Amino acid sequence: MLRIGIAQIDIKLGERAANFRTVSEWMERHYTPSATDTLIVLPEMFDVGYVISRAERYGDRDAREAAEFLGGLAVKYNVCFAGGSVLALTDNGAVNRALVVTPDGKLAAHYDKVHLVPMMDEDKYLNAGNKLCVFDFGGVRINLAVCYDLRFCEWLRMGALAGAQLCVLSAEWPSPRIEHWRVLLRARAIENMMFVAACNRVGVTGPDVFGGHSAVIDPWGAALYEGSAREEGAFVEIDPNEALKGRSFIKAFEMRRPELYRL
Repeated sequence: MLRIGIAQIDIKLGERAANFRTVSEWMERHYTPSATDTLIVLPEMFDVGYVISRAERYGDRDAREAAEFLGGLAVKYNVCFAGGSVLALTDNGAVNRALVVTPDGKLAAHYDKVHLVPMMDEDKYLNAGNKLCVFDFGGVRINLAVCYDLRFCEWLRMGALAGAQLCVLSAEWPSPRIEHWRVLLRARAIENMMFVAACNRVGVTGPDVFGGHSAVIDPWGAALYEGSAREEGAFVEIDPNEALKGRSFIKAFEMRRPELYRL
């Protein structure tokens, strides 16, 4: 079993210290100890929000500040943080980077968002990642994705083909397209026979209203949890074996014909 915490929070634009306090306060308010391995999911760009046009001012060099901050919380509460992306500065430019921080406080892995959102000008100010991120925690194989990645069925399928039983996705998904979000989360779970744990922010930045409705979806498309459009939190336990059972019954992976999936 694995316990998943969804931290559906608002984000203050460009205010890293304030956003870190929000995460700390969320943990104080919502966390309860458990013997079950616990993984916490935060929204996309939880550190500073969408200030990507000013990345040199607001970016976090190699995500060190975020990794140190989450590392302290991970040790304090004995949890893993997976997802929750930040505006990271690298030698090759700025990236939208999701982190994996284990209960010992170590940065164990990271994922740089592969599909950049043209509507948010990510393609103008950020560099796209080019690698899948799949890792193990609590006996579960997990892959990371960020927001717009959800629209690319091929990419989440790659994680499933790499053995992921759970996809963790962080987002700043806008309210006008929240029904797309709800449908796509279920579609990705069903077509890959895997759990999807998705954390979307709430609140307003300029003209953009973010829709919440974070969710944990099981491999059959049922919502084990779905949030509102307000700040909130929830913990859900999943049995990763349900993904394996579903795959052995539906056999969608075994019956694939990839030699035909080319133009």
